[in-house]
Order: sequence, then C-alpha cells, then structure tokens
Amino acid sequence: MGTVTIGVSIAVPEPHGSLLQERRAGFGDAAAHGIPTHVTLLPPTEVDQADLPAVDAHLARVAAAGRPFPMRLSGTGTFRPLSPVVYVRVVQGAEACTRLQQLVRDASGPMARELQFPYHPHVTVAHGIEDAAMDRAFEELAGFEAEWPCTGFALYEQGADGVWRKLREYTFGGSVVPPQPGHADVWAPRVAQ
Repeated sequence: MGTVTIGVSIAVPEPHGSLLQERRAGFGDAAAHGIPTHVTLLPPTEVDQADLPAVDAHLARVAAAGRPFPMRLSGTGTFRPLSPVVYVRVVQGAEACTRLQQLVRDASGPMARELQFPYHPHVTVAHGIEDAAMDRAFEELAGFEAEWPCTGFALYEQGADGVWRKLREYTFGGSVVPPQPGHADVWAPRVAQ
C-alpha cells in the first residue's frame, strides 16, 4: 500500500485564513497556496497507508474527549535565526493547543513521534524566503488580530504535488465552557484508550 504524509492542524477560519494565505503568497512564499492557513498539531509525518483507519480512530477519540476553547491571534514573532520562519502569534488558546498536540502524538497512539523543535503554537506567514521579505512579513502583520471559538481540528494529507488536502474534520465532543479569568485557555481532556 505504501506510505502517505499526513498532518493534523486547527484551521484559521475565514476570512482570516484566506487573507493570511494571500499575504504569505505576496511575501514570495511559493508554498503558500498549497498550505491552508493553520496552527499545527502534528507536523508532516509519514505513516503507512494501512494505518490510516487507526489514525482516524485515534483522532476521533481525542476530539470526542475535547471541548471548544477560545483562540486569539495577535501580532508577529519569528524563529530566526534558528529557523527561517515569521509567524502570527497565538495569544489565547496556546495551552489548549499544546495539550491537544500532546494527545495527538501520544506514545500509545499511531502518530507517536518526537518533534525537531519544542512545540510552539503559531500561524506561519513566511518560511524560507529572503530576509527582506521576512522582515516585511514581520512588520506588515504586526497589527494583525483574529479570534474565534476553536471547535475541532482536521487531518490533512500532502499530495504528490505538495498540496495539503483535508481528509476529515474532527469536532470536539464537549460543550463550550465559558472562559474563567486567568484560565481562559486551559484544556485537559482525558482520552479513553
């Protein structure tokens, strides 16, 4: 059957997703139109195609145990010089994203893997382009703001053409819990194995 390259992410909803994708393309990032605007939960990971049903079942369990949480993006950051990336910062929902990605990559599941860098939730807006364009992305999106209730995540597969396509969306099973002062983005579901 062979292998496939998958990823798991939280989509940035419209109109923000398209706007950031167009801006990314405008900065000269050739990959922009092949990558939907997102917050990564599982970076590109190669799996056996035969394992996709187990991946699907695992992600369904993770989602069923979760509940919606508030997400807010604000301003820019960069991983330079360590990595040639400029991003929009996740300023609310970061703890929930961190917990969620741990559950997705859980050692007992079909997508267990170590990360190359420590997990830091963000929305990439420039990657691997010339420094002047990276500087422009950092400056021009410094005032960017967006917020929405995160109600789930999705599984994507990278095609032979390099384009990421959604395979399935997973909606959280719990109901919305109003944010509490000082605990707005804490999320700690239990996943039945």
